[in-house]
Amino acid sequence: MPNSAYNSPLPVVLTALLLFAALAIAYANGANANFKGVASLLGSGTLGYGPCIAWASLTTAAGCIVALLGSTVMLQAFSGKGLVPEDLAAQPTFLFAVAGGAGLANLLATRLGFPVSTTHMLLGGLMGTGLAASPDRLQLATLWDTFAQPLLLAPPLAILVAASLHLLLRRLQLAPDHRTPWLDRLHGLSAGAVCFARGMNDTPKMAALLIGIVSLSTRTAMLLIAAAMAIGGLISARQVAHTLAHKITDLNPGQGFSANLTTAVLVILGSLKGLPLSTTHVTVGALLGIGISTQQARWQTVLPVLAAWVITLPAAAVLSASLWKLGCLFI
Repeated sequence: MPNSAYNSPLPVVLTALLLFAALAIAYANGANANFKGVASLLGSGTLGYGPCIAWASLTTAAGCIVALLGSTVMLQAFSGKGLVPEDLAAQPTFLFAVAGGAGLANLLATRLGFPVSTTHMLLGGLMGTGLAASPDRLQLATLWDTFAQPLLLAPPLAILVAASLHLLLRRLQLAPDHRTPWLDRLHGLSAGAVCFARGMNDTPKMAALLIGIVSLSTRTAMLLIAAAMAIGGLISARQVAHTLAHKITDLNPGQGFSANLTTAVLVILGSLKGLPLSTTHVTVGALLGIGISTQQARWQTVLPVLAAWVITLPAAAVLSASLWKLGCLFI
């Protein structure tokens, strides 16, 4: 095993690689996920792409800042501690392998236009590196309780809540099929709330890869991650935006508002409870719930997206395990 974290200063090259890998996954996260909250604004014709991405960037940044106030549960979970032994989780090569594998898988999925989950791929990276480094010490109970249960339960819950909520809001005449000034405002606020929730939920997951390894404070690490997320969203979000806004289901403004409200409530509650939910899973689940309730779900798009979710976790695991092995050879 590499032992640079134990008895010698962390090499400058490894420090730079770890910093680059963590910022790369944050960039990919922004590119793949920043638009998810505002996709319904574009899909329903409420706003154009430019105003949508600007609103997404602003509200995501606000969520990142709030994450500074208290995210110790997810910082702990995504550092690997509890899933693998602390001596392994403390090794910089371990965290570099996790970040590198997850980042590469995320960038590839984003390039192909698939709305995938950074949470999913970080989990794959942790699993793959843990299995490659110390398979007999990987804590499967922690893997199930901390990570797998929330990830598996969130999409069906989002489908059910979104479909039920939309029917309720329609009965109350709060989610009409056509645009109104009040609905546009509520729709925009709900979209911002989703982006806020995502920033709050995702930032500590990626900041955990940096804290304590490259001598960064929690605040500095989170601010760097937030900046990389914002840049990724501004530069590279267009392909995933098109998939979410136009390919999963037809959306009118009332349906978009219902989907956003569902996503925001579930992700914010999950963040407050310290649950590592995937905003991607919840968002797509909410959109699919609306599509199922209106019989407008486009399964020819949904099924490849679901397949991408299945593929990306083992892909990230294999990439991270490979990076760990390379690290063992050269460090």
